[in-house]
Order: sequence, then C-alpha cells, then structure tokens
Amino acid sequence: MEMQSILVADKDTAFLRDISCSLSGAGYQVETTCSTVDVISNILKKKTPVVMLGSDFDDKVNLIDLVRLLKKCNQHLAVILVSDNASLPVVQKIRKEGIFYYALRPIDADDRDEIKQAAICAIKAVERDLHEQNAAH
Repeated sequence: MEMQSILVADKDTAFLRDISCSLSGAGYQVETTCSTVDVISNILKKKTPVVMLGSDFDDKVNLIDLVRLLKKCNQHLAVILVSDNASLPVVQKIRKEGIFYYALRPIDADDRDEIKQAAICAIKAVERDLHEQNAAH
C-alpha cells in the first residue's frame, strides 16, 4: 500500500482541484474521482490509506453504507467526510462506522488548511496503526 497517497471523491471539480493542489503541495500523492466504483476499486486494492469523501458525490449510494463497506474492505482506512448538507443523525451514524474526521466544506484558505492537516494526521495515524500491528506479530 502506498502510504503517502490520498483519494479524494467529490462531484465538485473546484473542490477536487483545490484539495489536490493543497495536498500535492504538501508532498502527498493525490488521486481524485467522482465515481463510487473508483473509490471501491481503489480501497479493495489497498492503494491508499486515506479517503476523503464529499457527502453528496454519488446520489445512488447511501453514504453510511459506503463508509461501512469501505471500512470492511480495509479496517485501517481513514475516512474523512467533507460536507455541508449531512444531517446530524447521518453524521452520528457515520461516526459510529469509524470515520477519522468530519469537516464542513471549505470556504477559504484556513478551511482548506484544516482539511489538509486532517489528511496528514490521518496518514500518520494509519502508518502508526500498521506499524503497531506489524510489531505485535
């Protein structure tokens, strides 16, 4: 698994471009998509330790079910949810599924920096978990 990569899934191309530039500038490999199939395929191949999901990037797939499926495919996966329209009950259910971080859609550079920092922390957390798991075996 490439430990320095992040997958960003959203239908907002401006958001994809902004986040991709921000994370690429910080030295991370970023893949973007607006396809649920691409997200699932990527996670099944364990190509990335962190996925950032926009809550409305695919109207055909229930977000809670998608997060649950992704976590079953890769228990070490860190999921960051970025949304303006997820209701509190939905966010609570997604948190129970084990998301790493929830953020509102960024409005300015400070917001984008917060999301970038969350992604960096997620990568470090996954690396630490995998290192601890390997040390235990």
